[in-house]
Amino acid sequence: MDKYADIRPYNDDEVAQAMDRLLSDNQFIDVIAKYNLPAWLSRWTTLARPLVRMKLNHKWGALNTVEDVQLEVAHYLQMLIHKTTSKVTYSGLDSLDHDTSYLFISNHRDIVLDPALVNWGLYQNKMRTVRIAIGDNLLQVPYITELMRLNKSFIVKRSAKAPKEMLKALTQLSSYIYDSLQEGNSIWIAQKEGRAKDGVDQTDPALIKMLQLNGRKLKLPFADYAKQLKIVPVAISYQYEPCAISKAKELFHKKQYGEYIKAEGEDIASIIEGFSSDKGHVHVAFGTPISADVDTPEALASIIDERILSLYHLHPTNHLAAGDDLQISAEDKEDFITKLEQVPEDLKQLVLSMYAEPFRRKGV
Repeated sequence: MDKYADIRPYNDDEVAQAMDRLLSDNQFIDVIAKYNLPAWLSRWTTLARPLVRMKLNHKWGALNTVEDVQLEVAHYLQMLIHKTTSKVTYSGLDSLDHDTSYLFISNHRDIVLDPALVNWGLYQNKMRTVRIAIGDNLLQVPYITELMRLNKSFIVKRSAKAPKEMLKALTQLSSYIYDSLQEGNSIWIAQKEGRAKDGVDQTDPALIKMLQLNGRKLKLPFADYAKQLKIVPVAISYQYEPCAISKAKELFHKKQYGEYIKAEGEDIASIIEGFSSDKGHVHVAFGTPISADVDTPEALASIIDERILSLYHLHPTNHLAAGDDLQISAEDKEDFITKLEQVPEDLKQLVLSMYAEPFRRKGV
């Protein structure tokens, strides 16, 4: 019996059928047409859909394994990096063992790009790519579910609300992460639910408590189990924050009205904006496995926070937003000013704070 069938990524023998479902999905085909065909043609679905399907069948029809899918994703990611970044750099990968599986816990600034860029670094370093945790709130559209599970993503059931249902879902998730690591598959998971929209990267102790559920089942002390997970903190920093204006809008709305309810399709729009927007220089810093003796989820969360903050690479945008411009080039200043001119006046301070926060927290 496959006890993880409802949350795990697809296996090799499921890829071909998943691809068939994906290419039969009109909603998916229409999205591809919208972003790849001339506007006038994409609106004529009777013409656009057969064209898009024919092209995708030609490109993807022969994909039959997870490895095939990963290689295709790597191709598209390379093009995206070339088009939307000035460079992507890495540090810390040389300290990791190619034959060891790790639990990568990272800060979270972009829905899809964060784990994608972690994977790109591992792939370039000839290491196995990760299995990616993704909330079921992002899987309301069938084609998104297919795409994610084809690309080694597993599902976090955030929609579970009743206490017993939540405990069952979290226990299954905790066990799946542990078993994946034991089988030699590294895991990526964000340090908390949702992106850090205010520039503050902070680990939710609830994440650590979820991880420990399987440790309790194995009757292992917290400190011993935490070491078994081989937790590696990862800090991802973008010169130009993905979706900065929309993040600021959400913060502004919460401040004004006390809550923010996302519109239908907003997460998909954020994914596309994150892909397409200029990100400048992106740096991904890998830490070393946490080996300290810690007795509580709060203590471990605090260590992860300290490591991520120390690893975080400050860009000129972080310095400029914090008022530290002494060693920043005139070109970088001009670029940042140009970016800020695109921000509505009532959101400008929130965007500036988003960039300044890492600088302030590092106490440079």
